[in-house]
Amino acid sequence: MGTQVSNDDLKNAYSKPPVDNRTEEEKAIDAWLPITSSRNAKWWYSAFHNVTAMVGAGVLSLPYAMSQLGWGPGVAVMVISWIITLYTLWQMVEMHEMVPGKRFDRYHELGQHAFGEKLGLWIVVPQQLVVEIGVDIVYMVTGGRSLKKFHDLVACQDKCKQIKLTYFIMIFASVHFVLSHLPNFNSISGVSLAAAVMSLSYSTIAWGASVDKGVTPDVQYGYRSTTTAGKVFGFFGALGDVAFAYAGHNVVLEIQATIPSTPEKPSKIPMWRGVIVAYIVVALCYFPVAFIGFWMFGNTVDDNILITLNKPIWLIAMANMFVVIHVIGSYQIYAMPVFDMMETVLVKKLRFKPTWYLRFFTRNVYVAFTMFVGMTFPFFGGLLGFFGGFAFAPTTYFLPCIMWLAIYKPRKFSLSWFTNWICIILGVLLMIIAPIGGLRQIIMNAKTYKFYS
Repeated sequence: MGTQVSNDDLKNAYSKPPVDNRTEEEKAIDAWLPITSSRNAKWWYSAFHNVTAMVGAGVLSLPYAMSQLGWGPGVAVMVISWIITLYTLWQMVEMHEMVPGKRFDRYHELGQHAFGEKLGLWIVVPQQLVVEIGVDIVYMVTGGRSLKKFHDLVACQDKCKQIKLTYFIMIFASVHFVLSHLPNFNSISGVSLAAAVMSLSYSTIAWGASVDKGVTPDVQYGYRSTTTAGKVFGFFGALGDVAFAYAGHNVVLEIQATIPSTPEKPSKIPMWRGVIVAYIVVALCYFPVAFIGFWMFGNTVDDNILITLNKPIWLIAMANMFVVIHVIGSYQIYAMPVFDMMETVLVKKLRFKPTWYLRFFTRNVYVAFTMFVGMTFPFFGGLLGFFGGFAFAPTTYFLPCIMWLAIYKPRKFSLSWFTNWICIILGVLLMIIAPIGGLRQIIMNAKTYKFYS
């Protein structure tokens, strides 16, 4: 594959230490901003940050997605998505330090290098914000729903008055009004580690409890809907559910930015080691939950498999609490780049002083906003499908490929050229058709929905 930078250029550039032309004020600001304030992470930080970022609400909807796709297309979509997203994640790790002496610490900085200063911002930032804010809104709903399920199983068991989902979302949000004031990625490493462990735990419980329950009598593996329109739109929405499940790319450069790097030991080596571990965990979570969940319940499975499972009560209650702990960590992983963007604009563009009360105000406003939207529109399945296709497909499936073609310019019709164009075509198709199914599901749910129920 071709490259714009020759090996001789790389050697010459690396033989000289990079010159830091920043002023003292700029250094102080970079030391305060969340993404660039700490660069002492180890490779295993990359592993559990990536697991926390990727394995989340999406894994619980995979059996439901399988029920919309069917066995053949479902297995194919799951496996192809795993392969494509691992490839595009490798591209992003490689591109993090493609320019000697410079690190692309944020997704939009890589976009600016590929497409130009202004165009790169317009292409990347809106999509990245939709993904990160969308994930945090969905996690507000997921956290609230899991808390409610835990309460209903442990405290109620259908014997007491039902408490509105709205209140459980507010309880879940209250945790983030505290955690959101942790300054950077490394400061949330403990939360992220706990979240990664929880993701593997509740995924194992989900498919293990499904096996224990056994195949549902008269199980059906046909499409859920009986109408042609329902089948088609359900298929589209399910593609969005799968895309949502592979969403870690939106924070991968920001995670890699926390790892130290020298010409002799570039950050891509420990980062890639962590990514491989993370993707093994992803496979151990996604494939058993998706395939076993669908095998046991067929097309009657709910859009969150833990809702389908009710017994043993103590195990399902524990799994729902594991989900709560996990999405607490996931929320913070996706919120950190948003905090970085907001604080960068306020401090560098609008010239606010980098103080604790500026951070206190901006982060509380963000948490309150995601809580409000989550309480107002808790359409879990529809949100997954809509956001999954609309925003996750570009940033995960094909935008890294477009950047790779623009920067490295591989020889036309070479293996690299073909591989990237295949990913781009599949990703664009996913981006077009998946939101249609998700939007239809939101509209159908909205017909019977009461606000703040």
